[in-house]
Amino acid sequence: MDNADPWNFLKTHTAARIAQGRTGHSLTTFALLAFQLDHARARDAVHSALDSERLLGELHQLHPAPQHITSQATDRPTYLQRPDLGRRLSLSSKRTLQDLCVPGQANYPAVTLSIVVADGLSALAVNRYAVPVASGLIKQARALDWSVAPICVVEQGRVAIGDEIAGCLQAELLVVLIGERPGLSSPDSMGAYLTYRPRPGLTDESRNCVSNIRPEGLAHAFAVQKIMYLLGEMKRRQLSGVLLKDEMPMYIEPHTSSPALTAQTPETPD
Repeated sequence: MDNADPWNFLKTHTAARIAQGRTGHSLTTFALLAFQLDHARARDAVHSALDSERLLGELHQLHPAPQHITSQATDRPTYLQRPDLGRRLSLSSKRTLQDLCVPGQANYPAVTLSIVVADGLSALAVNRYAVPVASGLIKQARALDWSVAPICVVEQGRVAIGDEIAGCLQAELLVVLIGERPGLSSPDSMGAYLTYRPRPGLTDESRNCVSNIRPEGLAHAFAVQKIMYLLGEMKRRQLSGVLLKDEMPMYIEPHTSSPALTAQTPETPD
């Protein structure tokens, strides 16, 4: 008699916990230990620390004068218990950004793109993937003749802190690269949150998200393509968030620009 689990063939297509086997009414010892290991990895990711010194050094090779920024959450326990503090700049960081602004700047925007790198709920993911994604974004932004603000590396930061940072820098477009909430099969997943004309007080409906950036999820190169497509659409249509639908095909031929990245004349929002 064939006792093979009929779900086994699906295990090659998903990291979900299926076809784990059983002994009586319980999981096998192997499956239980694997679950506990993945749970421990997810917990470790939440408490992981941002390698700020290394990130700042590598980002400096991509774009001059990266900035080390902190939120009002002074340590990890405070950050986890007070999400609101992770959304606000510390006073010293606010002064740092204000010093970067051109005094008396009258034209808006001062720069086209602001890139913010924040630890979020998995600094592990940001330590691994932020630099290659930021590198791709900067290269494509320069090819489009977009001006790029100094990259900001934020410790104890939430997504919304990017709005305050980009608002200080008077950026038209914002990308926040941040560690996502770890799952049992993805402790190192990074997300990118995109906003048109960011400013303090915006809510999630004003943002677009490119999620699950990691080798087992969305590959770096494709993530950069998708982010740049959405940024181009934001700039062209002058909007972001729920009003902007992602209509990018799942594959774009290399060296082929999307219409959004080549359009120069803004349209009136739909």
